[in-house]
Amino acid sequence: MSGKKSIIFVVNPISGTEGKEAIIKKIEEHINRDLYDFQIVKTAYAGHAEEIARNAARLFTDIIVAVGGDGTVNEIARGIVHTDSALGIIPCGSGNGLARHLHISSDPLAAIDLINTGYRLCIDYGKINNKPFFCTCGVGFDAFVSLKFADSGKRGPITYIQNTLKEVLTYKPETYEIENEEMSFKHKAFLIACANASQYGNNAYIAPQASLTDGLLDITILEPFTVLDVPSLAFRLFNKTIDQDSRIKTYQTKRVTIHRTQPAVIHIDGDPVMDEAELNVEIVPKGLNVITSPNIEKSEPQNFLQQLSELLTGLSPINMKK
Repeated sequence: MSGKKSIIFVVNPISGTEGKEAIIKKIEEHINRDLYDFQIVKTAYAGHAEEIARNAARLFTDIIVAVGGDGTVNEIARGIVHTDSALGIIPCGSGNGLARHLHISSDPLAAIDLINTGYRLCIDYGKINNKPFFCTCGVGFDAFVSLKFADSGKRGPITYIQNTLKEVLTYKPETYEIENEEMSFKHKAFLIACANASQYGNNAYIAPQASLTDGLLDITILEPFTVLDVPSLAFRLFNKTIDQDSRIKTYQTKRVTIHRTQPAVIHIDGDPVMDEAELNVEIVPKGLNVITSPNIEKSEPQNFLQQLSELLTGLSPINMKK
């Protein structure tokens, strides 16, 4: 026995907007070999990351690292919930919602340095009709756009924004019945987001007050709006103040049931899934170990101009190359 901790880096070769060979080289050069025995595995098909993670957890692997986007993170997290293994992330997807909430840098070297520190935190996760999610799930417009995004054949923030702007003014809000232990009401809504973490990704904060460790879901209901409302809503989404808008209703709960008129698409951590008319959403407290920054609870949020600058940098032609 070497006495070192064990790590598996699970690389999704097709996630995000760039190749992974450069990241693999950085892992090999910068992982702390005095602390860790490591191996690197590439996924070959949908669901493969979950299989790798589940098997690694059975072998008591200390850290399983997702090298990919939100879908890869979701798969690996599903495979290791309620085990002693911890999820690490080297984010290289199009949104990176959970990684951003955990203050994991999109710079691979910084993400590797964080893994070398090995700071662990046990966080909550959610389930929608027994399907795990770790960042957000939802119904309505965000689920509809996630389906369009998946069908577009292109990835990256610019594609997501194009799909959003194209559909936002013609989408027809639905009426939902929402209930939990304390109340039941009907609401016409543009979208309903159930959040464990604070954002969708790309610093778009749909639930600014959400915590990964409070044992509660943050429910955000966006009421119908007009074209004149779009600029202020967009500003608030990126400025962490959308919960202060008059068109937004928010509350916290341990579980919620959302009734729709018929089966339709939902999104789970940004990926579209067809599901039943009735959706049961719940929080599972302290179910997943993650590698994160020791300063996660202390760090200050970025201001809007910093976030806008980062988003525009991500949209530049230099950063959008395959």
